[in-house]
Amino acid sequence: MNQIADVTALSVPRSCVDELHAHLRKVGSEGHEGLGLWVGRQTEHHFQVHRTLIPAQRHIRTSDGVCVMTGPEELHRINVWLYREQLALVAQIHSHPGRAYHSSTDDAYAIATTVGCLSLVVPDFARAPFELRNLASYRLDGAGIWQPLTVGEVSRMISIKD
Repeated sequence: MNQIADVTALSVPRSCVDELHAHLRKVGSEGHEGLGLWVGRQTEHHFQVHRTLIPAQRHIRTSDGVCVMTGPEELHRINVWLYREQLALVAQIHSHPGRAYHSSTDDAYAIATTVGCLSLVVPDFARAPFELRNLASYRLDGAGIWQPLTVGEVSRMISIKD
């Protein structure tokens, strides 16, 4: 049986990257964090992303900062849809207003909760072009800890296909 933790290569169509980045940039231009998901199918150690999902999301801005939330009804809807379509969630991608890092809120309220899933954080409300080297990248380990990945590790794992 394939496990997300077994994935060593992830192929993402440029169209999925572009759709995600356009969403992050649009909500970022309004001063909000944005969120998207990559879903697809796994064959042994390779995961092929088929779609970018932009879940229904609530953008929050307070004196402490900004965050993006997806409610329980939307999470349920996504899980039912993934099951029916025989797809799996491999990565959550969201933006930050400044530098890219995984906050304690990101750790505690992740949508991608399967061991081996990726969490990618895009800096500066996605104002710059999408480049793997500019992301803060993490992978969920067996203890439920988001482990940072180096630029080299991410670049070897993720390939963006035109």
